[in-house]
Amino acid sequence: MTLPFGLSLPSTCTHNTRREGVCLGLAMATAIWLWIAVVDAVAGQPFHTFEMLGGIAAFTIAHYVLNIVLGVVLLSVVHGAERAPSVVMGMVFVSLTFEGAIAMLTNVLAETLVGRIAWIGILGGNLIGAAVALKLLARTHPLLEYLHRAEHEN
Repeated sequence: MTLPFGLSLPSTCTHNTRREGVCLGLAMATAIWLWIAVVDAVAGQPFHTFEMLGGIAAFTIAHYVLNIVLGVVLLSVVHGAERAPSVVMGMVFVSLTFEGAIAMLTNVLAETLVGRIAWIGILGGNLIGAAVALKLLARTHPLLEYLHRAEHEN
């Protein structure tokens, strides 16, 4: 699996749902974490978001664990789509719903803890994480083929 910026994951991350999902989760988590850190730094408040959400260590641990779980779930669905292509349609629906939930959470955090920077940091980071996941999954799995087959399933 090749990551952005020409980086690649070890071959142990491919062809196994759990290992590949963990690698995907680590890639998503790192992209999001870095985005939030850069946004905070550019705003002149280094690590502000992390501190407001439990501290750097607690946020980082929770963030990585949640993204690894998400990565394994995404890979389970994608690998399930090989047998039942309609599963991909469910994944699209759930992904859009999840993004809507993140937008609502971002609004709450913007109004209560983090401030307006949450929109750029949290929502922006989550969209970047979703783009990283889609890009990496599309490189290693025929997602468009699964969608095409799902459209023609009875």
